[in-house]
Amino acid sequence: MKSINPTTNEVIKEYTEHSPKDVEKIIESVNKDWLSWKETSFTERAIFMHRASDILLAQRDDCAAIMTAEMGKRISEARAEVEKCALACRYYGDNAEKILRDEIIETDYSKSFAAFQPIGIVLAVMPWNFPFWQVLRFVAPALMAGNAVVLKHASNVMGCAVKIEQILRKAGFPENIFRSLIIPSGLVEDVITNPLVKAVTLTGSEPAGIKVAMTAAKELKKSVLELGGSDPFIVFEDADMDRCVATAVLGRTLNAGQICIAAKRFIVVEKIAREFESKMKDAMESLIVGDPADENTQMAPMARADLVEEIHVQVENSIAQGATLLTGGKRLDRPGNFYAPTIITNVKKGMTVYEEETFGPVAAIITVKNEDEAVAVANDTRFGLGAAVWTKDSQRGERVARKIEAGMVFVNTLTASNPKLPFGGVKKSGYGREMSDYGIKEFVNIKTICIQ
Repeated sequence: MKSINPTTNEVIKEYTEHSPKDVEKIIESVNKDWLSWKETSFTERAIFMHRASDILLAQRDDCAAIMTAEMGKRISEARAEVEKCALACRYYGDNAEKILRDEIIETDYSKSFAAFQPIGIVLAVMPWNFPFWQVLRFVAPALMAGNAVVLKHASNVMGCAVKIEQILRKAGFPENIFRSLIIPSGLVEDVITNPLVKAVTLTGSEPAGIKVAMTAAKELKKSVLELGGSDPFIVFEDADMDRCVATAVLGRTLNAGQICIAAKRFIVVEKIAREFESKMKDAMESLIVGDPADENTQMAPMARADLVEEIHVQVENSIAQGATLLTGGKRLDRPGNFYAPTIITNVKKGMTVYEEETFGPVAAIITVKNEDEAVAVANDTRFGLGAAVWTKDSQRGERVARKIEAGMVFVNTLTASNPKLPFGGVKKSGYGREMSDYGIKEFVNIKTICIQ
């Protein structure tokens, strides 16, 4: 496998893939360590998790540099990602015991309660767009719950996978309680069907999620899926326009737009649509697009050349279908995987950018007459991951948020993940939850115990 720098398209490093026999041996080693790990106390696990948090902060710049080189994340964004990982490790180190304590349930028995016990090895299939955060936001609660993890990371960020493994070992976790598998996607099915692997979680595309879900279902194994999104960003006439536009631009260009919960469909009421379009156009065109290692860069390259081609085809198809290109809509004439910050207006139902997820710096603006139409358009998608609502009327914001078919809705702020809050979607955006009390309980045996 090759890690290729998206800014220069030069090969950083090649990694030797694990053979099927290598994978079997690794899983056996992980299971052996798990048999002891599951008997450890929360106090002992927390010591290691707190150390991991400290090491992440101490090695923040090194970790950030790997991300920036491998997938093109702006260096400031990469540093923030490492800090967020440290926060998640600290949160679960501090709170896992409280979250997973026995839950007493009053019944006719003399004592009855639910106990939360580890299930074993969980396979994590993770994407490249947040190569540290996606992994550690799952690994921290999984290990604190007493489980073990094998990771199949995206092939273009193997350096990140290796680094995470090194950090957890340095923190004191057993050598094989977390292992990275250097394998192609074609071998994921074999890992899921391995009898020592008890469950699987995936963050990725809809097709990848379907394949994993089908394999897990055949094996009667638990799965959690966090898939794509086409998140609506509703702007009402009473929105704080300057804050709204600034957040809209950030939401569409952060990580070069390669975020599942990024704002993608901007649903704006007619009364202020032209003002919103004009201000967003000015802001997008003023962005400094460049080397992600440069502190002055405001938008970096996309992670791979094929992703640039894919987003460009979506833009061209939408224009051919009748949409209007307001700005951008082209590859930048420079080395690397750069695409211009793009806005498309007059977007209607049936157009590509209305129907599909756009995983890049492309904003689709849809004009609506009123609140009812805004909600209808927001829900007119097969996805249901995140959403945003902008209005100065907090009661209206909450009312609309309750009507939107999504796993997460944010009013007057950027859509974002938080270790304290459940994260996940509905419809074709997947099922199950990560993070918070709900996430850590996805991969435990919720065991009923009754005593008479």
